[in-house]
Amino acid sequence: MARRASTTYPRQSTTDERSLGRVGFRDIAIDRGADGLGFALRVNGVDVFCRGAVWTPLDSVSLQNDPAALARTIALAKEAGVNMLRVGATGVYETDEFYRACDAAGILVWQDFMFSNFDYPAADAGFVATVETEARQFLKRTSGSPSIAILCGGNEVYQQAAMMGVAEANWRSALFEEVLPRIGAELRPDAHYVVNSPSGGALPFHSDSGVAHYYGVGAYRRALEDARRANVRFASECLGFANVPEARALDRDFGATPLSSPMWRPRIPRDQGAMQDFEEVRDHYVGLLYEVDPQRLKADEPERYLDLSRAVVAEVIEATIGEWRRPGSSCAGALVWFWKDLWASSGWGVLDWTGGPKSPWWAMRRAFRSVQIILSDEGVNGLRVHCVNEANTPFVGKIALRCYRDGATLIMSADRDIEIAPRSSISLRDCDLWGAFFDTAYAYRFGPPSHEATVATLTDRDGATIADAWHFPVGRPAALFQPTISADVIRDDSGYALRLETDRIAQSVKIEDANLTPDDNWFHLAPGAQKIVRFHEPDVAPCGVVAALGAPAISYRAR
Repeated sequence: MARRASTTYPRQSTTDERSLGRVGFRDIAIDRGADGLGFALRVNGVDVFCRGAVWTPLDSVSLQNDPAALARTIALAKEAGVNMLRVGATGVYETDEFYRACDAAGILVWQDFMFSNFDYPAADAGFVATVETEARQFLKRTSGSPSIAILCGGNEVYQQAAMMGVAEANWRSALFEEVLPRIGAELRPDAHYVVNSPSGGALPFHSDSGVAHYYGVGAYRRALEDARRANVRFASECLGFANVPEARALDRDFGATPLSSPMWRPRIPRDQGAMQDFEEVRDHYVGLLYEVDPQRLKADEPERYLDLSRAVVAEVIEATIGEWRRPGSSCAGALVWFWKDLWASSGWGVLDWTGGPKSPWWAMRRAFRSVQIILSDEGVNGLRVHCVNEANTPFVGKIALRCYRDGATLIMSADRDIEIAPRSSISLRDCDLWGAFFDTAYAYRFGPPSHEATVATLTDRDGATIADAWHFPVGRPAALFQPTISADVIRDDSGYALRLETDRIAQSVKIEDANLTPDDNWFHLAPGAQKIVRFHEPDVAPCGVVAALGAPAISYRAR
């Protein structure tokens, strides 16, 4: 019998594998609060204080993103603790690379549709059709981007009409109330829709309901206490100033005498129709916080004027964000106006036009820390020490509270071990730490002030400093001294760094390196405390100067 030939066939796979690209999963809810007037994001069941900035195109001419520049700026955002960027309607829809970068970095995106400050013809069927096409094209293009958390109808459309006295029935628009939310619900049901930025209050621009553009502290030149009085719920814009670039950038762009440059004044940002520009806004706070005449300084001591200008923005940002992040605050988000200058200027950007940090970037880096300590002045109720732990693990460490007279004499000191549960906070009164009454805030004024500065320091279980917070009971000028600062260049496994120490309180310490960018700047330094400042370029030898506000600079150089 002949044998039948047999053939063996390869097994066929029962699965068909295909790449779907990068995928992200998240659930976003909006918490309106017990009164229904709030606005807070809850991501995957966790309450999130949103902090960041209003995004600006990296290249204001091409409107495209160079991959290296985009990677650099998103890294700076992450380093500063940013968890939300707003693509505002005064800009452009961003590139796919931008949304992918935010996806990868875990940065939420507040996305405006590109409608701003205008009475759009919502009754014109042809116009509405173009709006629908634009919205659909954008949402389909970015449909796989989990970073997009908020879709917003537009920027200041409702605010502008309401400020001009137009009745609400006439400034509400079907474009924002019906057309855009319908398309958003169809194509991005996972994102939440906000009708306009700002909106939600009795008037769109009231800050105690919904989302606000808060410039009480800032353009409206209110006292720092207004940040609490305004009862802000969520600031989708805030704290815009004419931010002075660092000295190296000024020399590059404006020469050795920047204030005399013909480019300086014309490039200061100004709101159309406003009585003042944003340099005058900043000067108001220089005068308020440091009790000087900014105009005289500008003419007679331009370098000091520039230093005070940089320092004051950092101080105001840290104070305001601290107020909003303290336990008990009504605020659930703050997006600073804005991310990056569009050209060489003392502009709104927290980065200069080349992407280099300015003083507000370092202030944000401190104010946005996920484990944070905050001091709040509660008047006759004393100082409160607040500690926030946003991590998903407990924080175990220590609070130290210190009061100094004459910049160096320690007159009150207390320490307390603490443990903060995950995603939780604690608040202590100053008397809880002192164990008795002491007029830390100098509210009762029984006699002359006993001290010029109080500092609260948060350290971890190993004694490493995590954060500090300062209070000046009789104002910052009373705590300006002539400290002796030592600045030693060290090198370890992480690269070069500066080791700083001071014999007296050193306010707004600046580091001006010839080539490098420090990871902290414009910070206060307590007497006897040691601070290690690293650089973004750890393998390059440092060379530059260090100076406290109002004190002579000292040089440092790697050997």
